[in-house]
Amino acid sequence: MTKRALILVDIQNDYFDAGLWPVAHMEAVAINAARLLDRARSVGDLVIHIRHEMGSDQAPFFRPGSAGAEIHLAVAPQEGEAVITKARPNSFQGTDLLERLRGAGIEAVTICGAMSQMCIDATTRAAVDHGFAVTLAEDACGAKEAAFGGVTVSAAQVHAAFMAPLAMSYAKVMTTDEVLAGSGARP
Repeated sequence: MTKRALILVDIQNDYFDAGLWPVAHMEAVAINAARLLDRARSVGDLVIHIRHEMGSDQAPFFRPGSAGAEIHLAVAPQEGEAVITKARPNSFQGTDLLERLRGAGIEAVTICGAMSQMCIDATTRAAVDHGFAVTLAEDACGAKEAAFGGVTVSAAQVHAAFMAPLAMSYAKVMTTDEVLAGSGARP
């Protein structure tokens, strides 16, 4: 068995154009994530799908039991692939993700999904803190524009602002093509 895992974070319907909380370029993100998923399946890497579900029907997105909270068809889980539901940005918090990875002898993970500035950032940092070698497929991650203090920041700027520090000290940040060429973090 391989010592690698692919973790697909929150590639859910509400993040796409027809959803309640669209993320920039989510279609392209999903295409790249699907490429990573195909490779992981073909080489026997562990595949774990993460889905976020909010605690209220009044939530702005990912409402419990809604179609928007379901994993997008582009990366739909196959039989035998784990699907973990979380309630916080960090995919490890309040879930059995760590136990699943350790139980499978995983040493290196590739992470993709959305949003760069929330769940991808939190999950990547936690994975490193738990001792995993992390590859982050940056073009298989999506960001949403943000505003604070009267300043609006574009999705591209938000994405870059989060990828830069992750690349500096947490993960090997690469394109999908680079990951598929075999340059990712190895156990």
